[in-house]
Amino acid sequence: MAITKVFGTETEFGISMRGVAEFNPVIGSSLLVNGYAAVHLPPVNWDFEDEHPEKDARGYLPFAMAPEVETTLANVVLTNGARFYVDHAHPEYSTPECVTLQDLVTHDTAGTLILQRAMAAAEALMPEEREFLVHKNNSDGKGNSYGCHENYLMAREVPFRRIAEVLIPFFVTRQVFAGSGKVGSEHGAPEVAYQISQRADFFEEEIGLETTLKRPIINTRDESHADPERFRRLHVIVGDANMCEMPTYLKVGTTALILDLIEDDFIDKDLAIESPVAAMQIVSHDITCKTLLRRPDGSTVTPVQVQWEYLELARKWAEGQVPDPEREKLMSEWERILTQLEIDPLGLGEDLDWVAKYKMLEGYKDRHGIGWSDPKMRLIDLQYHDLRPERGLYFKLLSQGRVARLTSPDAVEEAVRHPPENTRAYFRGRCIERFAGSIAAANWDSMVFDLGEDPLRRVPMMDPLRGTKTHVGDLIDSCDSAAELLDEIAS
Repeated sequence: MAITKVFGTETEFGISMRGVAEFNPVIGSSLLVNGYAAVHLPPVNWDFEDEHPEKDARGYLPFAMAPEVETTLANVVLTNGARFYVDHAHPEYSTPECVTLQDLVTHDTAGTLILQRAMAAAEALMPEEREFLVHKNNSDGKGNSYGCHENYLMAREVPFRRIAEVLIPFFVTRQVFAGSGKVGSEHGAPEVAYQISQRADFFEEEIGLETTLKRPIINTRDESHADPERFRRLHVIVGDANMCEMPTYLKVGTTALILDLIEDDFIDKDLAIESPVAAMQIVSHDITCKTLLRRPDGSTVTPVQVQWEYLELARKWAEGQVPDPEREKLMSEWERILTQLEIDPLGLGEDLDWVAKYKMLEGYKDRHGIGWSDPKMRLIDLQYHDLRPERGLYFKLLSQGRVARLTSPDAVEEAVRHPPENTRAYFRGRCIERFAGSIAAANWDSMVFDLGEDPLRRVPMMDPLRGTKTHVGDLIDSCDSAAELLDEIAS
C-alpha cells in the first residue's frame, strides 16, 4: 500500500556580482549564507555524518562518479527546518520536509525571500558600488547548468527498475507544464529560438548516478535520509527552477501522485516512449506541445496525450482511495492545464513560467523589431529570474496581478521563520529556535546536542513523519533547556 509522501525541493541559484572585475562565486555564495546567518539565525551548522552520495540504487557500480561532498563551505540549518548552504559555486536552499502541497509551495517561495534577505545582509558589509545578482534559473548561458531537485519518500520494497520504467515517460513529458522557458539552446542541442525547459538540453542518459556530468533522467542516488530498511528517497534532477508557483505545485504534486500508483502496483500498461533522452529535447523545443513521440509498438503520441494517460490512471486509482480534497484539487488543476495546453498553450500565461516569459519576450521583440537571436532577448530571459524585486520581470508580473499566486505574503513570511508542523522538520526547527546554543550540528535524520560535557548526544530522526507538533510540540514548549528536553525524550 502506498505510504504517505513526504517531499521537498533543493534549488541552486545562479550568482554574480556587479562592481567586481573577477568574481569568485564560491566566496560570493559563502557571503550570502554567512551574511544571512549572522543577521537572521542562531548559528547551527550542518552535520555531514550521513552524507553518502556514492550509494547507488542499482548497487555498487565501479565506474559511476558520485557527486563530491564539500564539507568546508558555509552550511547552516534554519529555524524553519530548511538547509541553506554553498553547493560547489552556488547558494542552495533546501526546503524542510513537507507532506502537503500547500506547505511545499509556501516553503519553496520562502526560499526566494530568504535569498533576497541574504543579498541585503551581505551587501550591507560591502562597498556601495557592489551588488549581488542572484537568479532563480538553471543556466548561465555559457554552457553551464545548475539544478532544481526534488525529493520524495518512498517504500524501500518497490523495485527501482519499476520506478524508472514508469517515471521516464512521465518526466520527459512533464516539462510541458513544469518548464521555465529559455531563449535558444545549449550543450550541442539543435538551434531553436525559444524552448520550454531550461534543463532539457543537458540530459545525456536515461539512468545514472551523476548530477553535474552525463545527467540522467532518472537519478540513482540512494541516500534515504531515513530508515534505509523501510524507505528510499527518490532524488529527481530533471526539473526547472520555477518562479511561478503553479509549476512547482503541479510538478511535485503529480510526481508524488504517480509514485503512489507505482507503490500500489496500479499501472498495468506500457507507457514507454522511444529514445527518451532525445525526446527530452524534442518536447522542450516545440512550444506548440504537439510534437509526436514514437512508442515501441510504432504508434505516436503527443507529450500532452502522455500526461493525459497518467492523469486518467490517477483518477481510476483515486476511485478506490479514501477521498482526499487536496488530491482532488491537484487532479482538477492538472486536467485544467492539460486541456488548455491542447487548445492553446499560450493561454496559460498566468500559470506557467515558460508561457509568461514567452509572451513578454514576444511583445518586446515585436515592439522593437528585433529577432530571437538578438542579445537583448537573452538578457530579458535572464531578467525574468532576477531576485531583485525592483528589477526582476517575474516580480513585475506578480505586482500587476498577471501571474497566479497560490500562497499569501503572510504565509510565506511565517514559513521563513517556522517549520511545517506535520513532519520531523518541526522538531529540528523548534529545537534550533529554542536551544541553538546547545546544538552542535543537525541534518535531515538526526540532531547532535552539546550539553557542555562528553559525549555529544545524537538524537536520531529516522521517520520523517515523527517529531511533529502533535508528537513533540508540548514537550518542547515545556522544557527550559536542551538537557531537560533530552532527559524527557530518554524517559
